[in-house]
Amino acid sequence: MRKATKIFSILLLIIMVSLVVAACGKSEPAKQDAPKQKFVLKFNHVLSDSEPFHKGFVNWAKRVKERTNGGLEIQVFHSAQLGVEEDIIEQIRQGANVGQNTDSARLGMYVPAIAVMNAPYFVSSIDEVAKLRDLATVKAWQKEIEDKHGIKILSFTWVQGPRHMVTNKPIRTPEDLKGLRIRTPGVPIWQESIRSIGASPVALPFGEVYIGIEQKAIDGADLVYRNVTGAKLFEVAKYMSETNHILLINFEVISKKFFDSLPPEYQKILVEECDKAGLETSREMEKEVETLRQQLSQKGMTIVKDVDIAAFKKAGEGAYKTLKLTEVRDQLYKEMGK
Repeated sequence: MRKATKIFSILLLIIMVSLVVAACGKSEPAKQDAPKQKFVLKFNHVLSDSEPFHKGFVNWAKRVKERTNGGLEIQVFHSAQLGVEEDIIEQIRQGANVGQNTDSARLGMYVPAIAVMNAPYFVSSIDEVAKLRDLATVKAWQKEIEDKHGIKILSFTWVQGPRHMVTNKPIRTPEDLKGLRIRTPGVPIWQESIRSIGASPVALPFGEVYIGIEQKAIDGADLVYRNVTGAKLFEVAKYMSETNHILLINFEVISKKFFDSLPPEYQKILVEECDKAGLETSREMEKEVETLRQQLSQKGMTIVKDVDIAAFKKAGEGAYKTLKLTEVRDQLYKEMGK
């Protein structure tokens, strides 16, 4: 009996020890990592969803989302769905999580000298635009627009191509533009560029160009080929005169405050993919010009190629002089080795 009691006591002790060991060895449930903060950028542009730039912006958004594993999402809005360009830029300055496709003409409202990049015959190729990114003067402008105005320039490798005259009469010389009301954005460099080459500038949103020509509120507009096909302007204008007066450089801008809130790796990805998508899209648009010429000809437009470019270049100098941009342009040319 004593032996049985002793054995029972030993077994009980073993069970108790096992329970204590098991309890001590039991680990706390593994804590899950806190979910990463997700950032959303709402990106606005005035072009239709049929234009290459829209496709380019969508590709940019896709690559950024992939590389950040969904941590940074860019929502692309075409046809000015979020509002007009000037209003969006003001929201950007206030720190909103929005972005805008714009140009140096509008940015020139904040840093006047940068407007030179949209002046008549400033540069003539995508390769020249790419060189501008590394110039000391351009970098100083970017810093100024960030520090003083809260606008972060992500990229300006988005080149829509040369702007031409879309009218109902052929344009071969500056004299042919006299008396014509040509639509252009309401900022100084655009206004003076159109005025210098002979026409009267009329400020009008891009979305109102079709009805403006149709109702004869304006006599035409200066646009790139894709704008004409995208907005179906061949229905209201008979001529596309290749004046090549401005190579349209676009800038992709967001709020510096929003940009600074992103993790450093997201900032790097956002800029890299924007530059990459911009160059790809620009070169695609350059390649399609001949196809667009043929399409417009088939739609009834006459393509005027025998334009006196020398006369237009000479006339375009007036815009540089009026806005005191001649020295600025010459400095950039010097830095480019041009």
